[in-house]
Amino acid sequence: MMHLLTSVTHHVGRITLNRPDVRNAFNDDVIAELTQAFKDMGSRPDVRCIVLAAEGSAFCAGADLNWMRRMADYSYDENLADAGKLAQMLQTIAVCPKPTVARVQGDVYAGGTGLVAACDIAVAVDAAQFCISEVKIGLIPATISPYLIRAMGVRAAQRYWLTAERFSASAAKQMGLVSEVATPDGLDAALDKICSALCLASPDAVRTTKKLIDSVVAKPITHELIAHTVKEIAVARTTTQGREGVQAFLQKRLPSWIQHH
Repeated sequence: MMHLLTSVTHHVGRITLNRPDVRNAFNDDVIAELTQAFKDMGSRPDVRCIVLAAEGSAFCAGADLNWMRRMADYSYDENLADAGKLAQMLQTIAVCPKPTVARVQGDVYAGGTGLVAACDIAVAVDAAQFCISEVKIGLIPATISPYLIRAMGVRAAQRYWLTAERFSASAAKQMGLVSEVATPDGLDAALDKICSALCLASPDAVRTTKKLIDSVVAKPITHELIAHTVKEIAVARTTTQGREGVQAFLQKRLPSWIQHH
């Protein structure tokens, strides 16, 4: 893969955007590579969590200018197909069976904010600036909108999507888009703490919990929803890792998935 670097160390997979010369902007090639990288990493049994990182001063500047020039001449149908691939990439990240953590070491613009929002957790350097800038050039943050609205909330979206103002990492944390803010020197320590916690959890339970969150978010608490949650815990209690985890807890020992960690 030309535009990405990938590695796995101590159960932590890393997918790194490697186009620092264009501020890690993405085009159709990068979109295809990211989609495949998350599918591949998500299916590896030795990977417990995945870090999305970037080389250089910016995390991701959104769409590549050359790609945008090509899109300017696209027909409606060509744009439909093109946007569909971007939407598929974001969904692949969001539904990845492994927990995903964005390591935001620099500025994030436009579609790049969608990458951050599609990840489960985001750790950002304190100097990072965010901007959902689409309206400035007559466009809308459409494919990234479901992930951003879930991450930052409606009220923040009404301001920052409509004004295209820049906002700080601390503002991003306040609204929920970013989970933790750190100094440049402390970024990797903050990231490692989260990854370590993810690696200590039951891989099966983490995968099922990701699905659980999606199944209950923004849903009214009906009898059907309650029945769904009752069924989910009943299933979890009878799984191999569920039984092993409870037994390990009662016997005051480490569960099997930690012993070979």
